[in-house]
Amino acid sequence: MNAGRCDACDFDYGTVDPPDVPERLAPAIDSFRRELHNHHARVLRARPQPQTWSALEYACHVRDVLLVQRDRLYRALVEDTPDCIRMHREERVILARYNSQQPVRVAEQLGLAVGLAGEAFADVDRNAWGRTLIYNWPDPHLSDVSGLAAHTVHETVHHLADFQRACATAATRQQRR
Repeated sequence: MNAGRCDACDFDYGTVDPPDVPERLAPAIDSFRRELHNHHARVLRARPQPQTWSALEYACHVRDVLLVQRDRLYRALVEDTPDCIRMHREERVILARYNSQQPVRVAEQLGLAVGLAGEAFADVDRNAWGRTLIYNWPDPHLSDVSGLAAHTVHETVHHLADFQRACATAATRQQRR
């Protein structure tokens, strides 16, 4: 997390007002859900490159990020400067078999995850946004609940672009066959 911009997607962390997190999460998640229903599973499961996740894998990752960030939020609200354990994102892709999950089911789960995370962030008392935590990605650093909120929004927006690129690449390859 950082207080500036994401070099890859140009997301500006400073544009996130923590109480607005639910409204900032909703459009990206709605797009994920709509596209999970509109694309054939073959397109959603195709990896653009062997080391690049498929669209379905990105959708599963975002679902899990929302739930993990919710847990991190609660820990930061209860404990003094908790150390947020890594979510082991690369390992989850394999262990949870992201690419074999059913797209319609993942769309439903994304709806549930965004509701749970959104409600958790919406319920944060204004005096708690400054509570601190140690965030361990990409390297351990001190953050606060407002930074956690901004990073949660960033993850959804950033990975929606990854998801859409993966879909476009796979759809183009399908058409060429």
